[in-house]
Amino acid sequence: MKTASLTGRAAVVSLALLFSFLVAWHLVTRDTGTAQRMDPEYAKLMGATATQGKSAMPGPIDVGTKLWEHLRRPFYDNGPNDKGVGIQLAFSIARVLTGYLLAILVAVPLGFLIGMSPLMSKALDPFIQVLKPISPLAWMPLALYTIKDSSLSAIFVIFICSLWPTLINTAFGVASVRREWLNVAKTLEVGTFRRAFTIILPAAAPTILTGMRISIGIAWLVIVAAEMLVGGTGIGYFVWNEWNNLSITNVITAILVIGIVGMLLDLMLARLARLVTFPE
Repeated sequence: MKTASLTGRAAVVSLALLFSFLVAWHLVTRDTGTAQRMDPEYAKLMGATATQGKSAMPGPIDVGTKLWEHLRRPFYDNGPNDKGVGIQLAFSIARVLTGYLLAILVAVPLGFLIGMSPLMSKALDPFIQVLKPISPLAWMPLALYTIKDSSLSAIFVIFICSLWPTLINTAFGVASVRREWLNVAKTLEVGTFRRAFTIILPAAAPTILTGMRISIGIAWLVIVAAEMLVGGTGIGYFVWNEWNNLSITNVITAILVIGIVGMLLDLMLARLARLVTFPE
């Protein structure tokens, strides 16, 4: 009952904060006036996005209207630079999931190896410490040069940024399994592989899922920047293209969509983490 009460009160506070933010946003944009557009070419020459001293920032009603327009026709395709937000999201999610799953396939076994072997942990630690701090986007020029495909290069960047959180959390979770459990397994002469799957994996699963949750958040964050660089398709390219078109309303709409999709991805992995977490 206490948990349900706390959840209900938190929901009320969240709704109150959202309402206050929307009201303040509406008042600010109403006071400064609704943006009026110039001819786009003239606006680019003048370096301006609004006339008569009025603000270019749209209000919540404008953004809500534009969001509804996108939701009504999410999959239209009028050419390379005019695709529905649903198509753009599909490209981004496909790239993220491809790079993310490849990273999981590498990070979890390698993390097990590092966590179970002190020798491999010390041998691989210098490489991890050197490669981990490198920004994923720093790999983009090298990926474009070697792979010569913008979409595959973006997937490679997602792979790199998703690798380290899962690898480090897996190694930590495996190395932190209680010694008495492992001692009992040795006493019963349980083999290495059976011990890994029946004792270590269930015990380390919450920590591994935490790393996977961090990885998916970083991957979704990085894909937007990567798509701005490589162009073509994706929600990141959509944001950049709408900025070039001086459509601030579409930019804000895309930012809102990016945030909602990121939240849903995080919630799915958080739910999965709760399913494998058990009280001792």
